[in-house]
Amino acid sequence: MKIIKISDNNRLLTDRIRWKGLIPQNLFRKALCLGQIVLLIIGCTEGDNYPKSDTKEVVQKSNVSQLINETKQKQTAKVLFEQGNDLLQAQKYSEAIELYNRALAIKPDYDRVWVNHGNALTALRQYEKAIASYETAIKYNPQMEEAWYNRGNALSSLQQYHQAIASYTQAIKIQPQKHEAWINKGIALAKIQKYQQAIAAYDQAIHIKPNQDLAYYNKACAYALQNQPEQAITNLQKAIQLAPGKYTQLAQTDGDFHQIRNHPKFQALLK
Repeated sequence: MKIIKISDNNRLLTDRIRWKGLIPQNLFRKALCLGQIVLLIIGCTEGDNYPKSDTKEVVQKSNVSQLINETKQKQTAKVLFEQGNDLLQAQKYSEAIELYNRALAIKPDYDRVWVNHGNALTALRQYEKAIASYETAIKYNPQMEEAWYNRGNALSSLQQYHQAIASYTQAIKIQPQKHEAWINKGIALAKIQKYQQAIAAYDQAIHIKPNQDLAYYNKACAYALQNQPEQAITNLQKAIQLAPGKYTQLAQTDGDFHQIRNHPKFQALLK
């Protein structure tokens, strides 16, 4: 049985936000509203000390300055995020985590940083910490399917298959066309011997992506584990046709095929 490896398929998130100006117009309008609210408070306590027009101007400038500072901080967090991504892609995982931590110190609700923070921890096999990072991303953005999916992968690595299945299911609810989630959900189901449900999950992946060789291979494994050689061999043959040279050696050593290994058609297929 072959899972979509986390190192191959955990999605590296990038930030598409581009800060083209210091203060977007809608935020500038927000600053004016905030200025008026604060002005009312000041007017009740110190209204005799300053002309109202001057006070309003001071408050508005103060809030505009605050928004400029917040925008600069967001820009800094974004730069740190992108630098961390470069390190993550270079497999410098500890260094990437350091930069992600700095970005999160500036913007604690930066959900994309939390996901890649988790990916770096996963690469270091620190799965419990990775799960905590993914769950923080989910707390800030419950609709982030990447966080649910990667959480499922980390849970699978810990052999916590029931929780992994729930996480993959949530990812699929958000993004039904995510064939990788269907495959890995199928593998987790097979691990707890729910083979028919696993096969149904693989079929969903194949429906989404008809030439998905990995789905056919794992489907073959599920049939072999039930000692159904004909169906297993048919699906293994399809996987080999789609990816010549990829599965022949793997199937020879994969324990999932133990029950059908001596079947003549299985032996002939792997020659």
